[in-house]
Amino acid sequence: MKPWKLLEVNYNFVKNYSYEVAVLPIGATEPHNLHLPYGNDAMTTERIGDLICERAHQLGAKAALLPCIPYGVDSNLMGFPMTISLNPSTVDILITDIVRSIEAHGIRKMVILNGHGGNGLKNLLRELYGKTEVFLSLVDWWKVPSDLYPSLLDHPGGDHAEEMETSVALCLYPELVELDAADEGAVKTSHFEAINKGWAQITRPWHLITTNAGVGNPKKADAQKGKIILDAVVERIGQYLFELSEAEIGDAFPY
Repeated sequence: MKPWKLLEVNYNFVKNYSYEVAVLPIGATEPHNLHLPYGNDAMTTERIGDLICERAHQLGAKAALLPCIPYGVDSNLMGFPMTISLNPSTVDILITDIVRSIEAHGIRKMVILNGHGGNGLKNLLRELYGKTEVFLSLVDWWKVPSDLYPSLLDHPGGDHAEEMETSVALCLYPELVELDAADEGAVKTSHFEAINKGWAQITRPWHLITTNAGVGNPKKADAQKGKIILDAVVERIGQYLFELSEAEIGDAFPY
């Protein structure tokens, strides 16, 4: 039994233990090029959640890993079969209900551990600010070690089933990765320069701009790169969870 993992602990343990921080992983169910599983975002984020809570526990934190939400906002990938998409408003309601639940149980700090770029959750933090006693923070796990990517990766560009994401998957569950099947993740450019340069933003229609839902070349991915990335993620977020667990909430928290 892992004391940080809510799915594994029992009431006999919980009634005698006081958690300080809740960690809520959220992913997605969608295609990832031709080589990664549909559940890649959910499985990766759940396993990272387990690893960061284990590290935080080793440091002395009282963190609770909540069950992962396996679905996310994927309306722009619905052109690919078996994509499962929730509306942003649905995700907001679901997370809000979870926040209310942990608040009722006396937990005042929660980290939303996001594993899917389409889950734009910053607005939810703004929506709930001042309406809950729970201090909420959002961590997009792939942004945590981004300083390592330029020197570590052969193809550091891209943002879906690319070299970074594939390397992490090769480290966590290589038996589910079929790297030989992957295409190069090329993306079509728009007719509009404003969209190509990014200052005019749209919802990207992935069935029109990608060949097989991949954005970025995964061909140079390997498990060792994934381990380096994961080690940084675990150490950095684990330390953050420990600091949150130890901190006392005051009027000016977190400043």
